Amino acid sequence: MPLTVNCPICKIPVQWSPQSEFKPFCSERCKMIDLGDWASEKHAIPVKSEFDVDALDELGYDEESFFKE
Repeated sequence: MPLTVNCPICKIPVQWSPQSEFKPFCSERCKMIDLGDWASEKHAIPVKSEFDVDALDELGYDEESFFKE
C-alpha cells in the first residue's frame, strides 16, 4: 500500500511513489510556489551564530595595536 502525503502547498493527497513526479507536491505549480517562498526567505532554517560578535571587542580586535607586529 503506497504512502499518501498531503501537498505542502494546497493539501491535496499525493501518493508517494515513483510515478509521482513532483512528490511531495501535487504539481509543478505547487513545487514552484514553494521554491519561490524559499527564494523570498518566507522559509528559513534557523542557524545559531558560530561566535558572539560582541566578544571580538573583548579580545581586542577593535584596538589598532592588535594588528601591529
